[in-house]
Amino acid sequence: MNSISYQAPSNIALVKYWGKQGNQLPLNPSISFTLSACRTETKMALSEKIESGMDVELFFEGKRNEVFERKIIAFFQKLEGDFPFLREHKMVIHSSNTFPHSSGIASSASSMAALAMCLCGIEGGEVDLKKASYIARLGSGSACRSVYPQIAVWGKNNTISNSSDEYAIPYAEEMDEVFHSFCDTILIASSGEKSVSSRAGHALMDTNRFAKQRFAQANENLINLIGAMREGDLERFGEIVEEEALTLHALMMTSNPSFILMKPATLLMIDEIRKFREDTKHSVYFTLDAGPNIHLLYPASIQSAISPWIDEKLKPLCENGIMIKDQVGHGPSTI
Repeated sequence: MNSISYQAPSNIALVKYWGKQGNQLPLNPSISFTLSACRTETKMALSEKIESGMDVELFFEGKRNEVFERKIIAFFQKLEGDFPFLREHKMVIHSSNTFPHSSGIASSASSMAALAMCLCGIEGGEVDLKKASYIARLGSGSACRSVYPQIAVWGKNNTISNSSDEYAIPYAEEMDEVFHSFCDTILIASSGEKSVSSRAGHALMDTNRFAKQRFAQANENLINLIGAMREGDLERFGEIVEEEALTLHALMMTSNPSFILMKPATLLMIDEIRKFREDTKHSVYFTLDAGPNIHLLYPASIQSAISPWIDEKLKPLCENGIMIKDQVGHGPSTI
């Protein structure tokens, strides 16, 4: 094959990966929902090589992007042994997102997962998802979870069979069916580029005085969350997921130098969600990735019941009223 196109979704971590070592290896395990609407679409074409060395052209949203191009060249240089065609051909890549880039919706996860699927698929035959997960991880750690449908675990934990720091594993079959169709309405508090990248944030964990306690907490929360999800315990699920979100941002605030990615609208949304949950007893919970935007998580069975509240109370708090209605999805696919 000399051309291939894949779409791959973003994912939202429920137990957060924050801090890494070696070659994109996590310092704690994580678990995530694979999304559906938030995705990257990537086309990769091979042609006759013109320049010496790695010959890559990358177009993002229809425009040549030399910053991304340099990152992809560095990524491909790590993979020459796995994919000999990378040094034998010119590669032209067209990529686009269905959601705002660099605003904390894990665009690197979807983009690197899509690219990994293209790399593994261009050789022909059915893509080995374990290999694709390994390759995606080398580009962006959390991308290794996006190659699987619904739910994925990444990071070694002695109580989870086949778990690994090298690649993620699928985990949906272990969970109650309520989580197979969970909804995620993403509330855009800010669509602007983050003031501190996730890469820089991960590096600051090396000197964070709470790092040791955090890694222990993540392992404990992972086991407890898996237990809650197996049993369909929505209340316990929500408690752990919200604790993880707030811990992630607390770690940012206690880094040196410290930084804050939440916006005033982020806090207003959290207050509104907590008030609504207390008043109605509906199972609505929030999480955040490394950015200001709220992921409102709830079972599909209450979607129609809470939609008016979302439109009335939360949408006005969003930047320009922008929300993304998403849900747990089925992973990458060819285009």
